[in-house]
Amino acid sequence: ACICAGDLVDYGPDPAWCVAWAQAHATYCVRGNHDHGAAQNVEIRGAGGFRYLTSVTRPLSVAALAPDQRRYLADLPTSRMFVLDGRRFLVVHATPRDPMDEYAPPDPAFWAPRLAGLNVDYVLAGHTHVPYTLQVGPTRVVNPGSVGVGRDGNPHAAYAVIDGGEVRLERVAYPVEETLAAVEAAVRDETARQMLADVFRTGALPARWARNGSG
Repeated sequence: ACICAGDLVDYGPDPAWCVAWAQAHATYCVRGNHDHGAAQNVEIRGAGGFRYLTSVTRPLSVAALAPDQRRYLADLPTSRMFVLDGRRFLVVHATPRDPMDEYAPPDPAFWAPRLAGLNVDYVLAGHTHVPYTLQVGPTRVVNPGSVGVGRDGNPHAAYAVIDGGEVRLERVAYPVEETLAAVEAAVRDETARQMLADVFRTGALPARWARNGSG
């Protein structure tokens, strides 16, 4: 089974391709905050960091998506529970308490109250762009990280494999320069192009971009 924890669009130059891939391959998929924003054409204003990148790339995502693809994103559930091989899974983009927006660190004390009463074997989440896995009581939390837009200093695409009771956090080479060539063609904002080049090449957004979108 292929599980997607959301955020198929924004930042990258090929949102329509990403949505089409998920439509064709994802067994279960949930809605991330960027999926929601693109589906509803939510305008973002931001002076720095990833918020600035969202403000630049959101209109590009909306323009690139076909109407049925925006409807697909809008119709995605914010959480999904299912059973595979006798194990109970809950998928959210962020946390069970706030499925699209709450930022969840790899901290058992943070997760414990958010897992109370869920009665699941696994919670699969994304949002942070940082891969981790931790055991919190009877529940294993798995964040696979991000494909392409990392925030942990590693530019390789990140994903997780759950095989039986084993969880592996994996990395694979990402076509960075090919992606940046597409960014050059799609993104007119020079500052955003420089920021995206830093993100894709280093797997993080350097501190110089944190406060001001113009550097």
